[in-house]
Amino acid sequence: MNMQVAERESNAMSSQQSGQPVTRNDSANHELSIRVRDLNLWYGQNQALKNISLDIFQKNVTALIGPSGCGKSTFLRCLNRMNDLIPSVRTEGLVEMDGRDVNDARMDEVALRRRVGMVFQKPNPFPKSIFENVAYAPRMHDLVSRKAEQEELVEQALRDAGLWNEVKDKLHQPGTSLSGGQQQRLCIARAIAVKPDVILMDEPTSALDPISTATIEDLMDKLKKQFTIVTVTHNMQQAARVADYTAFFHLGEVIEYNDTKTMFSNPHTKKAEDYITGRYG
Repeated sequence: MNMQVAERESNAMSSQQSGQPVTRNDSANHELSIRVRDLNLWYGQNQALKNISLDIFQKNVTALIGPSGCGKSTFLRCLNRMNDLIPSVRTEGLVEMDGRDVNDARMDEVALRRRVGMVFQKPNPFPKSIFENVAYAPRMHDLVSRKAEQEELVEQALRDAGLWNEVKDKLHQPGTSLSGGQQQRLCIARAIAVKPDVILMDEPTSALDPISTATIEDLMDKLKKQFTIVTVTHNMQQAARVADYTAFFHLGEVIEYNDTKTMFSNPHTKKAEDYITGRYG
């Protein structure tokens, strides 16, 4: 390791160990969406996340990268408390939205998951029609009632997901009848139909072909004008293409967090540099 890289790594790691988020100076120009401080998580006796501190900014795409099993998806699920569904999980630390800790016992988990939606690795449309896949949750949350309101919301969500022109004549066919890429966009439409603040995406293109992957990436670029997006990806090129900020995870820790351009052109830690350049991982 040369002296310049060593100095950068020392500065970056000292910031992380002090509990301060590692961010760029230009982050001051972006409004905060989620604030994470000293977040730790255990699966039983196994600690999966260690002292995570970072800021996630509104209407930006933040990518989480790193080797398999390093805590990326676990961290993602902390943002809407989906880890609570696992009996052995225990968490400590702060995950804050609008000045409230999402882990507070008084937090309404259903309301939280409406505000922080999730798109999973494999498309998982409901066993319902395309229309009902989109309309069901807004109706349950009393966001719409009259049929005309539902129709308007469904059309807008499908348009925002880039799917309307492909399905407008078959809205009452099963969502499972669509291709894999179309099903994933239907799941995105379902997520945005309840008007969330944040969309979490856990490797949303890993099960898709290159054309569908490119479509989802273009969609992410458009959706960030309305929503904050946090995505897990193993595809370095994808992170470089779609993300405004990138966090590098390793063995349950955030080793480096920076704007994506800097992360990929001038990483501040040797571990991040080795991972990005393909020396390991």
